[in-house]
Amino acid sequence: MASKKPADVASKEKNEYIPSFISKKPFYLEGPDSENDYLEHQRLQTATPDQSKWYDRGKRLGAVATKFRKGACENCGAMTHKTKECLSRPRAKGAKWTGKDIQADEVVQNIQLGWDAKRDRWNGYDATEYRAVIQEYEELENLKKSAKSGDAAGQQKLIENGEGDEVLEQEEAKYAEESDMGRQQSTATRNLRLREDTAKYLLNLDLESAKYDPKTRSMVDMGAQADQAAALVAEDNFMRASGDAAEFEKASKYAWESQERGDKNKTHLQANPTSGEYFRRKEQQESEAKREAHRKQLLEKYGGEQYLQPNSMKDSTITESERYIEYDESGAIKGAPKAIAKTKYPEDILINNHTSVWGSWWKNFQWGYACCHSTVKNSYCTGEEGKEASEQANRIRTGAELEAMESRRAIEMPPPPRTATPLPGGESSTTQNEVEMSGKGEGLAKKRTLTEMKGGVSEEELEAYKRSRGMADDPMSKYLGKDELVS
Repeated sequence: MASKKPADVASKEKNEYIPSFISKKPFYLEGPDSENDYLEHQRLQTATPDQSKWYDRGKRLGAVATKFRKGACENCGAMTHKTKECLSRPRAKGAKWTGKDIQADEVVQNIQLGWDAKRDRWNGYDATEYRAVIQEYEELENLKKSAKSGDAAGQQKLIENGEGDEVLEQEEAKYAEESDMGRQQSTATRNLRLREDTAKYLLNLDLESAKYDPKTRSMVDMGAQADQAAALVAEDNFMRASGDAAEFEKASKYAWESQERGDKNKTHLQANPTSGEYFRRKEQQESEAKREAHRKQLLEKYGGEQYLQPNSMKDSTITESERYIEYDESGAIKGAPKAIAKTKYPEDILINNHTSVWGSWWKNFQWGYACCHSTVKNSYCTGEEGKEASEQANRIRTGAELEAMESRRAIEMPPPPRTATPLPGGESSTTQNEVEMSGKGEGLAKKRTLTEMKGGVSEEELEAYKRSRGMADDPMSKYLGKDELVS
C-alpha cells in the first residue's frame, strides 16, 4: 500500500485534537507552503540545509593585474576593498606608487543564511584542516620516543623545535591527578587569594573610591588615597611583597615547579620545608656558578675586562639629582598624563592656514574651528579678525549691539540747557534753539527701545504711524512742511 503524500494530508481539515504546541509553526519557518500543509514543520525535511553554504576563503578572481587601476586599494592594488579595509601588511610604498606586487581581486560572495545556519557555531568548519594538527602531534610523539630511547638525531630535532629541555627533564608525562601536591595548573592562576583573606573588592563598596582591577586582583593607579580601604590595601600589599613573604612565595613556586617537572629531588613545601630550601639554594648557587663561568669565557674570548673594573674617577663624579620621579607598577611616571594611542586614520591635519582642526570649537549647536570661530568646513582661516566678526554678528543677532548704541548716544548727546527770556507780564518764552532741541529730543524719544521691539507693536503706535506717514499718492503731500503759497 502506497504511503500518503503530504499534499493529501494537507488537503484534509485541521485536526482539532492536535495540541497547539505541535501544530503551531515557529515564526522563522513561515514560508509559501505554510497554508497548504499546517504540519509541514513536523515532517521530514528533504531539502538540502543551508549549513553547507559558506564563504570560499582565499579565493581570487582571475589573473593578477599588471598595472595599477583607478579606484583600487593603494596598498595592495586589489579592486574589491579600499585602503582602510586592506588586511595585507602595510607597505612602505604602496602598489599605487610602485606598480609592483599587485594582488588579485577577492571573490565577494553574498550568502543568504537561514535561522539555524546563522546560529551554528561549526558552520563553515573544514574537518580536513584538523589533519595537520594530528600529524604534527604524531611527529612530536615519535620524536619524544626516539629521544627517550637515546637517539641523538631525535634529541637534536627536539632541541631545534624548542621542546628539548621539557622532554629531557621529565621521564614521562605527568598529570595533575598523579602529582603529590596537585598543583598542575597554569602560572596565571597561581596568584589566587587564600580563603581566609578578605576579597579586595569587599574592603570598600564605594563606587567613587578604590579602583580594583579584577584581572590582576590588585589596586591600580594607587586606588583610593583618603579612605580606610586604601590604607588596608596598601598594608596588605606591603606585607605580601616584603620581608619573608617574598622568599616564601619563591619557595612555594620552586616546590610547585619541581612537582610539575617530575624531578628526582622533588620537594613538598609543607611535608619537608628544610629539604625544599636546601635544594632551592643549591640550584641558585649552581646557576650563579654557570653564569659566572659563561661570563669568564666571554671575557677570555673577546676581552674588555678593563672596562668592567671600578673606576675611582667615575665614582667620584656627581650623578645624583634632586629631581624626584616616582614610577608605578606598569613603568609609567606617576601623575604624568597618559599617552593617547594613535589610530590608523589621519589625525591633526591642518588645512587652509588653520592652526586647529575641524570640530575643536562648538557654539550654538554648531561645530567649527577654534582658531577663527568659523563654522564653515574647509574654509580659509581668518584668525583674530574672524573671531571679532563672529562675536559682532552674535551681538547683532541677539540685540546687544542696539543696547550699546543707545547707551553711546545717551552719553554723546546730553540734554541742552534751557534758556528763557522774561516777558512784561512775568511770563517767559523759549528760544528757537530750545524748540529745535526739544524737537530733536522728541525724535530721539520716539525711537523704539529693545524691549518695545521684542514686545511687538501696539494699536496706539500703529495708529500714530498711519497719521504721521506720508502718502505717495496724495497730491498735497509735496506741500507738507512748506510755507510757500500756491499761485
